Amino acid sequence: MLTQMNIKVANGLKYLFFLGIGVFLVWWSLNQIPNNKWAEFKKSLITSNFWLLIPVFVILTVSHILRSIRWKTLMQPLGYNPKLYNTFFAVMIGYLANLAVPRLGEVLKCTILSKYEKVPVEKLVGTIFVERAFDVVCLGLVFVLAFISQYAIIGEYGKELVVNLLANKKGTYSLSKVFIAIAVLLIIIFTFRIWLRLFGHLKIVIALKKILKGILEGLMSIKNLQQKGKFILCTIGIWSMYIGGTWVGLLATQGTSQLGLGAAISGLAFASIGMIITPGGIGTYAFFLAKVLEKSNVPFEIGFANGTLQWFAQFVIVLIVGFISLGLLPLYNKTELVNETN
Repeated sequence: MLTQMNIKVANGLKYLFFLGIGVFLVWWSLNQIPNNKWAEFKKSLITSNFWLLIPVFVILTVSHILRSIRWKTLMQPLGYNPKLYNTFFAVMIGYLANLAVPRLGEVLKCTILSKYEKVPVEKLVGTIFVERAFDVVCLGLVFVLAFISQYAIIGEYGKELVVNLLANKKGTYSLSKVFIAIAVLLIIIFTFRIWLRLFGHLKIVIALKKILKGILEGLMSIKNLQQKGKFILCTIGIWSMYIGGTWVGLLATQGTSQLGLGAAISGLAFASIGMIITPGGIGTYAFFLAKVLEKSNVPFEIGFANGTLQWFAQFVIVLIVGFISLGLLPLYNKTELVNETN
């Protein structure tokens, strides 16, 4: 009980820490707008073409449906074929949970699908790991596309980020920071292996090993995919929807509507990092998008206004579709159960 309590406290503190980063970045970003530019920031938001939120809503919902189909495809080699609507509901409820507690959604959607489709949770954890691995690869490809389409812009911004991360006070690269980062990573890996070996009899370690085994099986399932083409097409479709949604979002505000597909790809690449750092991307999504749009000669206040609008649109989509899924999940399964009984 004490261990569970400690885990809950640790998770709570972690959530508050990253939420605090997001809130700080919102405050800090707003303070980066000069006093004489506040009128432009407000005007950009007020005069936005809010009708464009409708196609964004449709585009991102389609991306969630494609993600559900792709997840279902990953389960088939493991011997499971869940219903698509249950898979979609689980995905959207997971996204909804992530708005409250980061990564809680990954656990919750596995639990939900396990309950309604009788798929072992540890098997589902493996498929989630595979999905995330592919998403990392896809994000890397988006960065490559961004470099190709806007080499001068993205190269300069990427260089600034690396210098800020690794440079010392003199502005030159600090090898000590690199070595410290590598050393910390090696220590974590070494400590984790020793912990697994020494405490292998504990229930939590046994459960962890079971999850790791499920992850391995999930990775191996790629070789046995019955519909590799479908999986690849869904993956391409998901990220194409993300790019398309970002581009339509840029059309919504004056000062960004003239930007092309290249700017949308670059914006998605860096804004996606923001979605990873803080809960739901609060603060970081708009900030990273604004900073990369600055390289396309878009004033920070205009870029931040657009980023705020795009973040809010994604937030509302998850909120609406997530709550609808939460209500429809038991209803659809109750109807299905009645039909099977009859």
